[in-house]
Amino acid sequence: VQLQASGGGLVQAGGSLRLSCAASGRTLSRYVMGWFRQAPGKEREFVAGITWSAGITYYVDSVKGRFTISRDDAKNTMYLQMNSLKPEDTAVYYCAADRTVILSEIGNDRSYDWWGQGTQVTVSS
Repeated sequence: VQLQASGGGLVQAGGSLRLSCAASGRTLSRYVMGWFRQAPGKEREFVAGITWSAGITYYVDSVKGRFTISRDDAKNTMYLQMNSLKPEDTAVYYCAADRTVILSEIGNDRSYDWWGQGTQVTVSS
């Protein structure tokens, strides 16, 4: 499966952005997908994940209540709606997918074989 992430940009603190991850090559009905981010000098961290078929969602505590992950079957696309953005949300955001993710490991980037190219999100204070 090929993943194409888009939607990043520069936004002021308190603003919103919506990231998209378009998938091609496979239907995603049995996949687990996730958003990760990596800030300069930091390790890549899990942000949110979703089981494609059931739509069960998972979030890191720091984004709960601000970010919403969703998917559109018809468009084979996953989204990350990011509201109330903070400067500490600044990072390159990556989408990832895999069919064999154990849900207890949904936040582990080594669980995913397929990755998008990343999109930069910059939040100014």
